[in-house]
Amino acid sequence: MQARIKNPVFAMPEAMQALQALGKATHSGLPAKTIKLVHLRASQINGCSVCVDMHSRELEQLGETNVRLFTVAAWRDTPFFTEAERAALELTEVLTRIADRSDPVTDEIWAQAAKHYDEKQLALLVLNIAQINLWNRLNVAVKQVALGRPWTPEDLKAAG
Repeated sequence: MQARIKNPVFAMPEAMQALQALGKATHSGLPAKTIKLVHLRASQINGCSVCVDMHSRELEQLGETNVRLFTVAAWRDTPFFTEAERAALELTEVLTRIADRSDPVTDEIWAQAAKHYDEKQLALLVLNIAQINLWNRLNVAVKQVALGRPWTPEDLKAAG
């Protein structure tokens, strides 16, 4: 398997810098596992092998259990996720599949998330969901190849 072209952000360093700055700005204020679960679930929905691989590995490094990693795609039907994580995963799914319904983020879905997250945390969730969807679309468009191991600085240089 080979990528069609290098990821577009490598052709436009300013875009990479902007995405990295957004990532840095949105990685505090929420539990790291919640952020990575959101990234993993959106990536599963979008079929982004690079991000599914990467975020699964990041969750492992954070001490996530295999049972939760293996069942995140079926989170509704398992007892392994907290109510707050369920609210974040629900918000992830509806924002990732935004075109599937005329009112994707219903008041009920928003209210459920607001039970567990304050305004800043909700903003962070929405920004994280939007950002991972952008990364997924970039990777899927160019058929970026998953490495099957953590990315190194050398990998990033080779991809760019």
